Amino acid sequence: MAGPARLRELLVRDRILVAPGVYDGLSARIAEQAGFEALYVSGGAVARSMGVPDVGLVSLTETAKRLEEIREVTSLPLVADADTGYGNEINVIRTIRTLERAGAAGVHLEDQVTPKKCGHYEGKEVVEAEEMVRKIQAALDARLDPAFVVIARTDARAVLGLDEAIRRGRLYAEVGADMIFVEAPRSEEELERIGRELAGIPLLVNMFHGGKTPLVPAERLEAMGYRLMIVPSDLQRAAIRGMQRAARMLRERGDTGLMAGEMAGFKERDEIIGLPEVRELEARYLSQG
Repeated sequence: MAGPARLRELLVRDRILVAPGVYDGLSARIAEQAGFEALYVSGGAVARSMGVPDVGLVSLTETAKRLEEIREVTSLPLVADADTGYGNEINVIRTIRTLERAGAAGVHLEDQVTPKKCGHYEGKEVVEAEEMVRKIQAALDARLDPAFVVIARTDARAVLGLDEAIRRGRLYAEVGADMIFVEAPRSEEELERIGRELAGIPLLVNMFHGGKTPLVPAERLEAMGYRLMIVPSDLQRAAIRGMQRAARMLRERGDTGLMAGEMAGFKERDEIIGLPEVRELEARYLSQG
């Protein structure tokens, strides 16, 4: 089982599902080989991999292309970041169908004003709740597979306060969203309150170093009622630091010999990206010649 049905199966278990943020085929392969059961295609990480900040600069076409590349190398369920749906309700319909065809098992859609900003940046704006309700309804109507998971994200905490964020979360669930994502709570107490006041509603939580939300162990979040934990940027930030060090050493010394023990070996690199499987296929077809 793969795709939306598999994602739903994972979300109804008694334990929280942890999905690391990936942004290309290599990061997806590494995360799958580490043993994760689902992956999060982070819009912010995709943007940064293109060399631009997470401020709504990446198009639907670019997002779908990257999603297709990731789907090509993994069978794990993919939760994709659909930003604001790239426009109004009609745009949302096209967004859902495009990302579903590209391989997403589900998406989260947010109530920010277009163009959006990273959920942990300052200066965000949100649309009226009624506009977001229409977008959620459009997303539900647009999905090709009824099992496709529509996650409604609200960024109202930073703009209108936690009370309004919780009110919106409840409203979005009432109109049919499969899961609610209250972005950027400021404390463990706020996380607990969201879980308590939205009890019975499947909840997504965003955990990463350096954001506005404190890091809380997955087991504790599970006890609060959260069912999906995304970790959008940690893999990429680790890669950035490694690349910075290698680039600096190469520039200063002319080689990266001092880092040899920290880098993937030549053979290991090729194993990660599936070269042995390609070699097996080559041998099979040559033997038939």
